[in-house]
Amino acid sequence: MDHLGLLPVAREAVALGRRIVTSRAPRSVTEKAERDLVTDIDLAVEEAVRGFLARETPDIGVVGEEHGGERGELWWVLDPVDGTANFARGIPLTGISLALVAGPSAVVAAIDLPFLDAVYTAVEGYGAYSGETRIGVSGVRDLGRAMVSVGDFAVGEGAGSKNRLRLSLLAALGSRAERVRMIGSAAADLAWVADGRLDATVNLSNLPWDTMAGVLLVREAGGLVLDTDGSDHTVESANTVALSPGLRDVLLGMLR
Repeated sequence: MDHLGLLPVAREAVALGRRIVTSRAPRSVTEKAERDLVTDIDLAVEEAVRGFLARETPDIGVVGEEHGGERGELWWVLDPVDGTANFARGIPLTGISLALVAGPSAVVAAIDLPFLDAVYTAVEGYGAYSGETRIGVSGVRDLGRAMVSVGDFAVGEGAGSKNRLRLSLLAALGSRAERVRMIGSAAADLAWVADGRLDATVNLSNLPWDTMAGVLLVREAGGLVLDTDGSDHTVESANTVALSPGLRDVLLGMLR
């Protein structure tokens, strides 16, 4: 099935999210779990985008970060505000992330970084784009010349043991990579690997609303997206490692 015809729907959906996110500052910020924030804007974006997708693609279900949903053979997955902690503090590293998932992987992706005026899109087999410009991953092969981002520390139950792994990873990367960054938005991390701004990103988790759109962007930009065991990344993977192909062996060796 050719999914190219659904790209305009994805583009308009994230544009709708952008209009809401940029319309005002959040009026309420609450904890939905320990140190896991949600704002009234997250909820407003998800409700608006869900309504739009229900009208435009009534036969395709939606799974959202805030209200869940049912997966089907073909389903949209939405993060209405990726990087909520940044957004709540007025830090402009945040995005709206939407993917259409078929089987184990995304086939359409749109990520809007509204405060950076950047929109990234991809359709399986058609390449990845920033606006109307085709993008590609970097050609970096030496970890000492690589800028690598790392996903946020874990929060909630079991965070202590999970974060010991993250601290070990940061120490290992800090001793070898040119620079290490923690941006606070998986959507931005993955979009910037696709665009060659970052050479790799390591996220020791895999929530589909965080990752699926960006995973397709990286693959369509010529990059690799894997789990930490080296297997190809899918919606069921435990972790998300996106990188320029030349860094595969060194980075996976470090993660193992």
